[in-house]
Amino acid sequence: MEQIFVIAPFSEEEKQKLCAAAPLCRVFFLSPEELESRIGEADMIVGNPPPALLRRAGRLRLLQLESSGANQYAAPGVLPAGAQLACATGSYGPGIAEYLIAYTMSLFLRLPAYHDNQKQGLWRDEGPVRSVAGSVALSVGMGDIGGEYARRFYALGGTVIGVCRTARRKPEFVKELYRFEQLDELLPLADVVALSLPETPQTVGLMDARRLSLMKPGSILLNAGRGSAVVTDDLLDALRSGHLGGAGLDVTAPEPLPPDHPLWKEPNCIITPHISGGRHFAITRQRIFSICLENVRIFALGGTPTNLVDRSTGYLRSRP
Repeated sequence: MEQIFVIAPFSEEEKQKLCAAAPLCRVFFLSPEELESRIGEADMIVGNPPPALLRRAGRLRLLQLESSGANQYAAPGVLPAGAQLACATGSYGPGIAEYLIAYTMSLFLRLPAYHDNQKQGLWRDEGPVRSVAGSVALSVGMGDIGGEYARRFYALGGTVIGVCRTARRKPEFVKELYRFEQLDELLPLADVVALSLPETPQTVGLMDARRLSLMKPGSILLNAGRGSAVVTDDLLDALRSGHLGGAGLDVTAPEPLPPDHPLWKEPNCIITPHISGGRHFAITRQRIFSICLENVRIFALGGTPTNLVDRSTGYLRSRP
């Protein structure tokens, strides 16, 4: 009988649903320590185990992550031969998009400056602000997260230009859609550049000093994908020089950002500790569980799982 090991934090009701979805399998809900001692018995794992542990998972046929990012698990040699990798892409878009909108509005309206003034008891006008209406956002990465941000930015009266890896149909809320090869010519057009990219060889160091210099003077950079997409020291220089008007970062390189790193003290930089993609939103938790439940059901029936990751690209197989 096949064994499914679950280490993701589900409720008792959700655990019952997982068991009911795989009546011919044995479903175990394990602590990380218990998984480590029994890893060799697992046919399917639901959750994010330490990647190094998976080298001992000789029976593993499917790893269902509760995260969207899969780069640590897609690396060569992490999963045993023949094992499939599925992620939770599609769970995080609405929640992360709201964080990105919050960064956008805060920086446009100079709220970090007003917050600093509040702590000092200063009643001081910080001058002109910007509106999303009439502004242009460049959404770099048009998957679940980038698409949800674009939808919200458009709803507030802004114009969205999308940048994606492969050709796809343009959503109605996006004015124009381009390929990554055209990024350099698009950067000078945008008031906001929002990154929602996985970590791949093509995205590491994407926003370096050269590309940051191509951004429109006074524009802001947002990153809610992977910290490695932005060269941190180059971003710091662009902020200090005044070329960029601000940055909103939920991810950094390195991560965690060291407490003495000067980026923490930049007045126009908002930093959150990689929490926009957590389980804080109820809709995120619900979507993660729905994907895991569906793939437990499919696995038990011997079918082809959804949300499979192409380990050579780091993206979903089902996307063009």
